[in-house]
Amino acid sequence: MASINNPSNNQPNKPSKNAEAPKIFSTDGIRGEANQFPITSEIILKVGQALGYILKQKPSARGGQQHTVLIGKDTRISGYMVEQALSSGLNSMGIKVQLTGPLPTPGIGFLARNMRADAGIVISASHNSFKDNGVKIFGADGFKIPDTMEREIEGLVFGNDLEEFLVAPHKIGRTRRIDDAVGRYVVYAKSTFPLDMNLEGFRIVLDCANGAAYKSAPWIFEELGAEVILIGDKPNGFNINDKVGALHPQKTSEAVTQYRADLGITLDGDADRLIMVDENGDVVDGDHILCFSAIHQKEQGQLKSNTIVATEMSNIGLDLTLEKHGIKVIRTDVGDKNVVKEMIKGGHSLGGEQSGHIICLDHSTTGDGCVAALNVLAVMKKQNKKLSELKSLMSTYPQTLVNTKIKEKKPLNEIAGYNDLLKKVEKDLGGDSRVFVRYSGTEPLVRVLVEGNDSVKVDKAAHEVTAFLKDNLI
Repeated sequence: MASINNPSNNQPNKPSKNAEAPKIFSTDGIRGEANQFPITSEIILKVGQALGYILKQKPSARGGQQHTVLIGKDTRISGYMVEQALSSGLNSMGIKVQLTGPLPTPGIGFLARNMRADAGIVISASHNSFKDNGVKIFGADGFKIPDTMEREIEGLVFGNDLEEFLVAPHKIGRTRRIDDAVGRYVVYAKSTFPLDMNLEGFRIVLDCANGAAYKSAPWIFEELGAEVILIGDKPNGFNINDKVGALHPQKTSEAVTQYRADLGITLDGDADRLIMVDENGDVVDGDHILCFSAIHQKEQGQLKSNTIVATEMSNIGLDLTLEKHGIKVIRTDVGDKNVVKEMIKGGHSLGGEQSGHIICLDHSTTGDGCVAALNVLAVMKKQNKKLSELKSLMSTYPQTLVNTKIKEKKPLNEIAGYNDLLKKVEKDLGGDSRVFVRYSGTEPLVRVLVEGNDSVKVDKAAHEVTAFLKDNLI
């Protein structure tokens, strides 16, 4: 049966003064090419002002009148521009700003709560290249702000004259840098690893993607006793995610084999996702990590509701394997924000995505690559098993994912011949198969995922659907 996630909105164009407020927030915050709408100094300054205005409508998280916002970033060259624009906007509303410098996205989620800030902001475009940048906003509780607040910010940015809300000169906020933010996050991450264990004897290849975790991640694993071989730890503003990181685990795989390492850990640009490599050099994706983590937690009586939350992109092998162990899988739309929302709603403790967002709500409010890796290492030590042995618990169905750049995001059901093509493809694939097509929420891409028993048929179907969409969307 085909599953279709079919958002009808197109990429926003710069609005006129009388235009209805566009949606600048997508699947994971605001994202786009730096110095192009909406990632311009003008728009980002107004986002800061809008957020500041909203925060001041309620008491400060610390009590009193002074509101505080933390701002962290990854290593993109445009981060300086966005950081200054956000700070200026917030300061103009009387908000105190504290800058952490490069820090993983989950680090801001943690510090927002730990430091009693009113909000935390991450400047990052995650796994995208250096040309892009974005803004993710966390509330005082450490969770990403709800859709209603995103719409409120958009309404203020495009529908109001924010200048009328500017504070008097003596109430303008200050911006200062925090020197020990990285150290605080390292201590927190290490605290999620059992106190009676260490990583002595482990040789780990660690790929930091030339991104936000280039300082913190090596400290975490080295301070716990591991021998760490580093890749992607020399950011220069332009090389973030450039043939390194979670989307490009090949270098890690080669290094694991070359150095006879026990495993490899690959993070993305903002370190909220994790892809691993076993001792044989084989990739271990988010589905496998969710699978053996869930089984272990259930055996230990730690898996709340004996349920995990995954997305429509996860392999059906995850459901079939966990079903044998009495574990239920709930699926949501793509996006770790959707996974977290469902976890909170149902009281579940473990969830994530095949792409590597692993959420352990007992420890973190969002995906955290380092914390997820530490949890895997803890399972390996407790069970005295290699990563390849844990990976073997789950058998995957053949799956092909094809991403294609497009110019327009038309509603898929309105494309002539699209539904007929899906019916034909499903018939050709046979039983236990599915076709899932969706537009990316953060890039001008259409994603085609096909899954079934026969790898040849699966690959053929994926490219057939992709070719059809290319002809109709480019």
